[in-house]
Amino acid sequence: MKKLLVTAFEPFGGDEINASLETLKRLDDVIAGFQIVKLQVPVVFEEAGGLVISKAEEIGADAVLSLGQAAGRAEVTPEYVAINLRNARIPDNAGRQPSLEPIDKEGPAAFFATLPVFEMANAINGAGVPGNVSYSAGTYVCNDLFYTVMKHFDRTGIKAGFIHVPGLQSEAEPGQHMTLDDMIMAVTAAIKAI
Repeated sequence: MKKLLVTAFEPFGGDEINASLETLKRLDDVIAGFQIVKLQVPVVFEEAGGLVISKAEEIGADAVLSLGQAAGRAEVTPEYVAINLRNARIPDNAGRQPSLEPIDKEGPAAFFATLPVFEMANAINGAGVPGNVSYSAGTYVCNDLFYTVMKHFDRTGIKAGFIHVPGLQSEAEPGQHMTLDDMIMAVTAAIKAI
């Protein structure tokens, strides 16, 4: 059976929960012929991406899908592009707050997801959950992980991508949240589209 590594972040920024991690915990162990291998990663620049790469190589992953929380969004958004920039508005969980730094001084300006983000967004909508392709994964640890993973697996045949989920309904302002059940349904639909 093919292996899909699915990762999500620990809580950060003073929050007690992270919607991406709650979603990950409740995903089925097998989806659409993929064995789902789950990994929690720290909200720490550099460290998060390295852990994802190590785990993917350890298990012989066929594909990697990382999840993160974007509390200001009202849709589940597969990300199309990772940019070579660290610019943190708040410190990461190790206290680092880089400002206008490249992730890789020698690396290209951007990498595009190799998972089928448009099909994934369509599948999310088809499951009855608001979804859309996003063209900015931000400049915080989510983008840092996404860029690092895309660079490492560039031209290897291992497909990779990133999905942002909104904040959980119980912790966010109206219009900028989603139920956990809807997030699980959305991510499951996205995986079926891979």
